Amino acid sequence: MAESLRGLKRSHRCAELSAANVGEEVTVMGWVQKQRNKGGIIFVDLRDRSGILQVIFEEADCGSEAFAKAEKMRSEFVVAVVGTVEKRAGGVNENLKTGEIEVRAKQARILAEAETPPFPVEADSKTKEEIRLKYRFLDLRRPDIQKKLMLRSKIVTEMRNFMAKEGFLEIETPILCKSTPEGARDYLVPSRVHPGNFYALPQSPQLFKQLLMCSGYDRYFQIAKCFRDEDLRADRQPEFTQADMELSFVDVEDVLDVNERLIKHVCKEAIGLDVQLPLPRITWQDAMDRYGSDKPDTRFGMELINVSDVVKDCGFGVFTSALENGGSVRGLNVKGQGAMPRKKIDALVDMAKGSGAKGLAYLCIGEDGSIKSSFAKFMTEEQLSALVKAMDGENGDLLLFAADKNTIVWGVLGQLRLELGKQLGLYDPNQFNFLWVTEFPLLEWSEEENRFKAMHHPFTMPMEEDWEYIDSDPGRVRAKAYDIVLNGVELGGGSVRIHQNDIQEKMFEVLGLSKEVSQERFGFLLTAFKYGVPPHAGLAYGVDRFVMLLTHADSIREVIAFPKVKDASDLMSDAPNVVDQEQLDELGIAIVAREDKKAEETEEKTEE
Repeated sequence: MAESLRGLKRSHRCAELSAANVGEEVTVMGWVQKQRNKGGIIFVDLRDRSGILQVIFEEADCGSEAFAKAEKMRSEFVVAVVGTVEKRAGGVNENLKTGEIEVRAKQARILAEAETPPFPVEADSKTKEEIRLKYRFLDLRRPDIQKKLMLRSKIVTEMRNFMAKEGFLEIETPILCKSTPEGARDYLVPSRVHPGNFYALPQSPQLFKQLLMCSGYDRYFQIAKCFRDEDLRADRQPEFTQADMELSFVDVEDVLDVNERLIKHVCKEAIGLDVQLPLPRITWQDAMDRYGSDKPDTRFGMELINVSDVVKDCGFGVFTSALENGGSVRGLNVKGQGAMPRKKIDALVDMAKGSGAKGLAYLCIGEDGSIKSSFAKFMTEEQLSALVKAMDGENGDLLLFAADKNTIVWGVLGQLRLELGKQLGLYDPNQFNFLWVTEFPLLEWSEEENRFKAMHHPFTMPMEEDWEYIDSDPGRVRAKAYDIVLNGVELGGGSVRIHQNDIQEKMFEVLGLSKEVSQERFGFLLTAFKYGVPPHAGLAYGVDRFVMLLTHADSIREVIAFPKVKDASDLMSDAPNVVDQEQLDELGIAIVAREDKKAEETEEKTEE
């Protein structure tokens, strides 16, 4: 039967004890990791969030009642122990923080018994993630998960400390907002008080933080919960946390400066990493041309090489037709991989096709200088030699080429570069490479919607020197936008905001939003802009991603206490789920049955 504390107070967490405490009487509490009964002596490994401590029960010291309790103890029992700290008799355990000591028990209480858990509560669990997330309350007891979540807490605390010293005010913005559908899908919340109307959960505090700048608060900061109804992946969740900020009377350099110092402070205090400033910078155009990505991993080389001019007159139709259609031909030199088996090359070709390419051309240079290629027969020896030279090809190298629209070529080679970097071990996984990517395009063309869309959001300030092209060549206009990247992952992004009404109105016009629609969606912001708005800029970090990278986690699910899985469901609480008809009636909502899209497609094919 479980006992109560009855006035017993914990004196230390398990791993807070050390050789400095030898001889002291202590009270420790936690979960039983393991119990080993050696007859006249029982060893119990006691665990809490600080670590593991060995406790020894001998009947002569603790009495028959406490010894009997120790005999009953099993994995995950919650117990309290009063005892004396001693030097460990059996030699030092180098694997434990408390490996020099143990506690000789005098008293014990079983505070809660436990069923046998469905998987061992231990670090580096090999249990399937689906099972661990179903029993997340047990999974969260694992020392490696606890370490990550405690580091997350420290990172957020250090962010707050730094921002407070820099004069930022922490202000909360609303969770129930107006839907402004210009970007990802909103999560909608029906209103009972206003039948037929809906709130949206915020995708970010963007509009509200700009209003705070209009209101004179000068420097705003918030650890903000945000929501986006979009497909999930390893570094994305339907609900996520941002470290969000906005500053008045600043330009790009001011924002980058304060954030570089924030990164340096957080990394030093949280993991002891000394980040060298200033951080490197690269323009969006250079990032795409060199790495095929706007979030490049700069821990290794293997940069893209544009060979369009070299192959423009060759006889290989795949290359020339891409150039005739306004595209490009670019390549990767995979050093020392000229003897890569055909099976592996075919896998790379399949990957390229999965990224949107029609195929992938390759050229293998043997150690003797011989060439094997999927396209050599279409080129003269001089053309082939010029291509190899342009690619800095040497004996033993593998050259890979993509030819298509720039966006496809960048995407294909960028993905291949990352995959090969991982496969070939071209970078140190313990290295941290921060990078600013600047001068993003203001707009990007949507083939699906046949219109320009804002690459970031419609409140981003264009670069003054490009504004003259907004009507004649909108795609040429660059933005005062910037992303902070770490090891090939976008940590956060921001921009200088538009604060002039005429530019904002023109931006809406270019995006195809009429004055009526703009007023309907963003009227409260546009009205505020009529009453004196300062130049302002901001940035937001994905806290989950930041912690994931600093802890070397494989997924942000490892650094979120109660994460969702890929279909946006919570396996532990079984959310989302049905609700009572009474709740739906109160909201005036009717559920309309909708046939599964895949089932409809199957039926159509069957009919055909």
